[in-house]
Amino acid sequence: MLISIIIPCYNEVNTIEVIIDKILSQKKIKKEIILVNDGSTDGTKKLIINKLSQKVNKVIHHKHNKGKGAAIQSAAKVAKGDIILIQDADLEYNPKDYFKLINPIIKKSSLVVYGSRVLGKERYSSKGFTSLLRIFFNHFLTFISNIINNQSLTDAHTCYKAFHISVFSQIELLENDFSFCPEITTKVSNLGYSILEKKISYSGRSYREGKKIGVYDGLKAIYVLFKYKFFDKNY
Repeated sequence: MLISIIIPCYNEVNTIEVIIDKILSQKKIKKEIILVNDGSTDGTKKLIINKLSQKVNKVIHHKHNKGKGAAIQSAAKVAKGDIILIQDADLEYNPKDYFKLINPIIKKSSLVVYGSRVLGKERYSSKGFTSLLRIFFNHFLTFISNIINNQSLTDAHTCYKAFHISVFSQIELLENDFSFCPEITTKVSNLGYSILEKKISYSGRSYREGKKIGVYDGLKAIYVLFKYKFFDKNY
């Protein structure tokens, strides 16, 4: 199967080349890399044009910053893969875990697979989360998501999400920012598909190191969960 790896990228000049090289090192996976420069202003665009465009299959440039969800929407329009996989442009997640995500889809044991940062007995301990506040919000948002969507996930807001195209193509993505996560989790639930989780490695970074998601995004995630479960079920 061809794997379409979508990388939304906003101001990640220090990490974007490293993560692309890590993806390219996964030799046993048939893949296309779609890189979306989401209006970067820190030199990322120049690096992509001068060097990284030669390493990936497709580059999309947003003139202005639109958000992670908008970047995924743009990439989805040109993706050709049988499996869609989301990859952040930082180094928190490791592409060595790709096979864990795509293997259940290839074997047809699940059509949607999430990479959980906290799956297993350890839960949140020594999992790379950089603050107790982040641990609390991640646990709380996953708890709310599970109640609303009748799921039993351990990490609903993980970056690593993989979808068979038969599922992904049914979903119309509307949220432009980090709310992509609660939107697609809810819409997968609305369609009646279960989500399989696989344990992955994780090395979180702090806001000083470039972490972008904040409290506002957490509050909006709750709003989006209710929105697509109870008020707007259009796909």
